[in-house]
Amino acid sequence: EILRYDSNIIIISSVAVCGATWRLISRHHSAVLTFSVSPLLVATSCATIAIESRSRTFSSKMSSKELNSDVDQLSNQVEKLELKGQASGDDIKLPLDEIPEEIQKVGDWIKTSKRIMILTGAGVSVSAGIPDFRTPGTGLYDNLQKYNLPYAEAIFDVDFYRDTPQPFLSLSKELWPGLKYSPTLTHSFVALLAKHDKLLRNYSQNIDGLEFLAEIPKEQLLECHGHFRTAACIDCRKPFDGEKCKQTILETDEIPTCPKCGGYVKPDIVFFGESLPNRFHTLLRKDVVKADLLLVMGTSLMVAPVSMIPEFVHDKCKRVLMNREPVGDFDDTTDRDIILLGDCDETAKQLSKYLGWEEELYEQNKNTKVVAKESTEE
Repeated sequence: EILRYDSNIIIISSVAVCGATWRLISRHHSAVLTFSVSPLLVATSCATIAIESRSRTFSSKMSSKELNSDVDQLSNQVEKLELKGQASGDDIKLPLDEIPEEIQKVGDWIKTSKRIMILTGAGVSVSAGIPDFRTPGTGLYDNLQKYNLPYAEAIFDVDFYRDTPQPFLSLSKELWPGLKYSPTLTHSFVALLAKHDKLLRNYSQNIDGLEFLAEIPKEQLLECHGHFRTAACIDCRKPFDGEKCKQTILETDEIPTCPKCGGYVKPDIVFFGESLPNRFHTLLRKDVVKADLLLVMGTSLMVAPVSMIPEFVHDKCKRVLMNREPVGDFDDTTDRDIILLGDCDETAKQLSKYLGWEEELYEQNKNTKVVAKESTEE
């Protein structure tokens, strides 16, 4: 799309090209049109083509028709170039020699590890469009005013649900997995660890179900705070059909009710006042002994007992924190810990590049994209 042109510059938008150079020698006054983009500029959504003229009278001596002809030739050449980027940046390839040393060191640890333990928090889902819980101003707890809660955490309090279930049911309509939100590149990276026989277990603190949708194998995934796929009565604990619970919440304004005792039913999300799944305690005791590498991603490490996992692993287990800010007892002055501050997706891309998994990462992520829909079908 030509935005504008004159005797000095032409701007063509919506182009992302890697390492491409094109020159057009005009028939008039040897005007040179040079199109050159380095790999570092792949993430941009527009390219600038400068016209260097040997004469200030270039525009007056060259007719509009002739200039348009040259521009058409340029456009045709650009269309033939292989496009490697997307506006979102999800598909941008990284030069191997620009990967930081700390990332390479973590990559080397991954190469030699066979039993990698992962701890993921809400931060790994932020790029999917799901807010984390505690970030001031944008976190979920700071944006629940519309539910008129006595305090933010009440929306996940079992006693509050027993008295006032509607706020959680309304939030469930927004968060229900498989309807709108897709796994991020970080989720896909964890799935690749499983595919390459390196994943021991992914302990997720999230209830968004994106690890499951990312195709991390069920036996290697532990959703510590539960999920939406099954349901039970909050009083007698009798299991309730998960699909029926889903249909009731998403398609009606009714409250799912237990046919046995008449108590309210909710998805098997762990609320404050409820115990974590038995599977968590059973597997954790074994995994903290087996793990040879722990990756902690996108978490504030605020909610026990999951937040204590980094302290539970044995002394010889290497530990990596991939987070926007330092948390926990990680100490990068020791040989055991590495702290990688920044965006989890960017770190996942760099690690994938170093490990030779870059194409797999994007393919895995592409294959698990969710198409937004109104239906209740997952």
